[in-house]
Amino acid sequence: MTPPRLDPLLHQFDFACERLTGRLTGPVMDSGDGSETRVGPLTGEEYFWEPVPDCWSVRRRADGPGARATLLAGAGDWGRDAASYPHPWPPPFTTLAWRLSHLSEMLTLRAEHTAGGRALTRSDYRISGDVTGAVAAFTAGATAWREALLSVDDTALDTVGYCTYPHGSDAEEPFLDIVWWVNQEVLHHGAEIALMRDLYRARQR
Repeated sequence: MTPPRLDPLLHQFDFACERLTGRLTGPVMDSGDGSETRVGPLTGEEYFWEPVPDCWSVRRRADGPGARATLLAGAGDWGRDAASYPHPWPPPFTTLAWRLSHLSEMLTLRAEHTAGGRALTRSDYRISGDVTGAVAAFTAGATAWREALLSVDDTALDTVGYCTYPHGSDAEEPFLDIVWWVNQEVLHHGAEIALMRDLYRARQR
């Protein structure tokens, strides 16, 4: 049985993921008022589009990190611009590729640190360098996180540090608060990605 307190957060998570996936892949997306708007699938050019100079993005490892970044996070031939603490200020503007990769990694790692071996790190996570792989990675991460949520009970929801994800406040927060936080991450990054798609289309016109 899913704890009753978890039900509304699960529904919110499902809606946010479905809406973001629709915005990425088309052919229609939920406009937010119950109507549907036609949208084309994300292209490779749009995935890497840098609307301002010196964006942080996803890059080939052989090319090295971008401006103000000190490393490329992740595993494989591609990495995501990052920097050790203290991070650059003001924060660099990030591409759609960066934001989607960040979301997918967070979902995958938090799922693994909730219901898996609790050992996966950012250095283990493979970054996608193409649209198809990036969308598939988001879908896989969202599915893994949802399955992890279905494995918890009321006691787990109240347990501080139940998720051992090392890149957030998980060690200091009840798990229910972490579930809420993950939802807002999907909602706010999903909104950012949707806005970037709108700006890219407007630029083309």
